[in-house]
Amino acid sequence: EVQLAESGGGLVQAGGSLRLSCAASGFTFDDYAIGWLRQAPGKEREAVVCINDSDGTRYYADSVKGRFTISNDNARNTVYLEMNSLKVEDTAVYYCALGRWYSDWPAKCLYDYVGQGTQVTVSS
Repeated sequence: EVQLAESGGGLVQAGGSLRLSCAASGFTFDDYAIGWLRQAPGKEREAVVCINDSDGTRYYADSVKGRFTISNDNARNTVYLEMNSLKVEDTAVYYCALGRWYSDWPAKCLYDYVGQGTQVTVSS
């Protein structure tokens, strides 16, 4: 059974930083992509960032480019999301997700598994 365990959410002031972690377990396929989605109150879930594990290629949504960084630790099957210069509009539940990389897909990653989510709240 695939499990995605997120941690690191919380409350931070605008301009601050947070780091999210996602420990993935229970999957056996080698060619995968892993990333983060988010859903703000009253809005649809959106793709934020993902990484193609096979070659390290990354996708970033325009709204987070230059502020967020995704990295992964293959030895620990853990992916991190470093979020800097946070804005009030970054407030959302952030979900770790596991799937495949599709170069022709606008957001590059399509997911088969999504975690429970962790709340990130940015105050003004």
